[in-house]
Amino acid sequence: MSEPRVYGSSEMTYNDYLKVPELLSLQQRQSEPPHHDEMLFIIIHQAYELWFKLVIHELDCAMAHMQKGEALRARHFIHRCVEVFKVLVPQIHILETMQPVEFLQFRDRLAPASGFQSMQFREVEFMSGLKEPRYLQFFKNRPDLQAILQARLEGPDLRSRYYDLLRSFGFDLPEGASDMERSGDEAVCEKILTALIPVYRDPQANLPLYLLTESLVELDQYLGLWREHHVRVVERVIGFKKGTGGSSGVDYLRATTTKKSFPLVWEVRTRLSL
Repeated sequence: MSEPRVYGSSEMTYNDYLKVPELLSLQQRQSEPPHHDEMLFIIIHQAYELWFKLVIHELDCAMAHMQKGEALRARHFIHRCVEVFKVLVPQIHILETMQPVEFLQFRDRLAPASGFQSMQFREVEFMSGLKEPRYLQFFKNRPDLQAILQARLEGPDLRSRYYDLLRSFGFDLPEGASDMERSGDEAVCEKILTALIPVYRDPQANLPLYLLTESLVELDQYLGLWREHHVRVVERVIGFKKGTGGSSGVDYLRATTTKKSFPLVWEVRTRLSL
């Protein structure tokens, strides 16, 4: 067996470094005979998973910088995630080049696999503060993946780290403000809104926080846009058929488009006055 190529050595090649042969071996169609469009379907979803891996990597880094009080550095990595989603939103429309009747010829082979089971997208949601324990059930046959999501469910998220950062900058917020907001504590929600108003009323005086806050809103916006575009593509390709994982399909997806990771940061715009 040949020795593995060493990073930085003169023998390292592009294909070695990026594991291109291994990467290109992963597109395995399940239809019989292999359907032409299944290759498109697989590659688009695998590309999404690679981008989600990067988003998770950057969000972890952003949260670490927030914990250290480094608002601008955290903003840098959030902004990178926004730029990734600017790629992901239009990418999904490539699926519209499939004729509906063509997709039906291999769609049944996917069941019961479903986008519900994208562990990494659920991680992105949980990391953004959209923590729904019911999603753990979709991974009951993969305890290793379920454990990763459970850790995200119980661990810090962007919203909790952001509120902790506000408190470290002297804003009057209680510890655990994110959990209290999630539970519907109206008094805490009012405190959060009160804290946010000066950030928006005088951005220049609060510039690092303002830039970070707007990047978080933009990330939230693009997560919502991704969901909205996803709904339209699914409706165009399969109509109102049930999802392969048993969901109601378009109706379920449409219900997710109103989700917001930072609802109070959106609401502060309504509260602003001169």
